[in-house]
Amino acid sequence: MPKPRRSLFALIGDIPTLVTDLVKGEIDQLKAELIVKFKALGIGAGIIVGAVVILLFAVGVLLTSAVLALALVMPGWLAALLVAVVLIIAAGLVGLVGYRRLKLGLPPVPTTSINSVKKDLDTIKGMGK
Repeated sequence: MPKPRRSLFALIGDIPTLVTDLVKGEIDQLKAELIVKFKALGIGAGIIVGAVVILLFAVGVLLTSAVLALALVMPGWLAALLVAVVLIIAAGLVGLVGYRRLKLGLPPVPTTSINSVKKDLDTIKGMGK
């Protein structure tokens, strides 16, 4: 049995509800996407912090070994100064690379949600595909 046809006024009356449902759906999608992205960022950052703490201990031991080894062929103060200068240069280079990589990930924009909203707006305007 075919469904009864609804009047034009009934269909027009449904528009506010449909638009509200669409907006709520887009907001829910945006929230879900941002939660996933920020959760991944938080977990990744926590793991990196743990790795850095472990590396600090290893680097301390290696630097002490480097100073002691260089002290065999030059005065101890000069060996320590040389190791410090190399460390400062390395820290600057690593910091620069990290800064550039960090800029690639910012801002954490929810591109999927933005594209979906644009598509919905185009559909509402009658330009949808």
